[in-house]
Amino acid sequence: MPNVDSLPHRPLADSRPRFLRILDDPLYSSLVDLQDLVNYETAAFWRERRVKGLHLPVTTSSISSPMGLGSDSLPVQVDLFGVPTYLADSMQFLLEYGCRIADRGCYYLMPSFRGEETDTTHLSQFFHSEAEIPGGLDDVIEVADAYLRHLTEAVLRELAEPVARIAGGIGHLTDFLAKPTARITFDDAVTALDDDPRHIETHDQWRTITRAGEHRLMELHGSAVWLTHFDHLSVPFYQATDATGTKALNADLLIGPGEVIGCGERHTDAAHARSALAAHAVPAEDYDWYLRMKQDKPLHTSGFGMGVERFFMWVLDHHDVRDLQLLERANGLPATP
Repeated sequence: MPNVDSLPHRPLADSRPRFLRILDDPLYSSLVDLQDLVNYETAAFWRERRVKGLHLPVTTSSISSPMGLGSDSLPVQVDLFGVPTYLADSMQFLLEYGCRIADRGCYYLMPSFRGEETDTTHLSQFFHSEAEIPGGLDDVIEVADAYLRHLTEAVLRELAEPVARIAGGIGHLTDFLAKPTARITFDDAVTALDDDPRHIETHDQWRTITRAGEHRLMELHGSAVWLTHFDHLSVPFYQATDATGTKALNADLLIGPGEVIGCGERHTDAAHARSALAAHAVPAEDYDWYLRMKQDKPLHTSGFGMGVERFFMWVLDHHDVRDLQLLERANGLPATP
């Protein structure tokens, strides 16, 4: 069962269950408006670029965060009529597959499932806006940044008044649109943060940045920062590497609560993917179909994923993502309704 301290602590106006209590809370009418806006504007953004929306299943045999080096989430395994399978933590692999059919790229907007307990920035079930396009890291950073700006412009155009009322203003949105997003490599970030253990955690062969470190970088370099080129073993195996083989061709967009978008370049062919699986101590047989796809049809692609509720955290200047579920879900708790 989840730790009671991991559950949201919004003030209780009455003793009714949450699903009844929020019916009278203006936050949730605005949340519905934001959900509708993201659905519509995501489709409009990709239609303009002739990137195709895919209908994908929520089950998969290939999780994007396997139990190996660089994994950043716990998988959710289920038994489906006697067949062990997973509820998808990401559809990245299937979007890579889709790129081999839709030559300008593909996207989806649907739930993802994670095995961790919920906290102020993590949900067990969240909405994921993911895309995969032909090209490299710079290409996907450019399009992910444009996507966030497109959504932000739509919020200001359609929902400025209710957002200002909830967030206490819209300056954080207009400030983001007013200037280019800062960009810094992980190595330069370590230097800027003085390799402070409060901000940078050092492991045997890689380093990671803490949430406090993310916030400090935003204080130093602006309210939105692209943090790029992490240590390769600190990210999952599917991220391609630079020429040294030690740095991942990846980037996180830090804004509001911290990481809101994660993106990266993929291995073009099976040989590089197989080598990365070995380096991350992930069994290659678990990804046989993925390797066969890259063997039969090598393709240079990159992709990104945005946690939609984290985007809402930033827009609404809200500090607990658990409040931004219309219908509450947490691992180990009954789902009502």
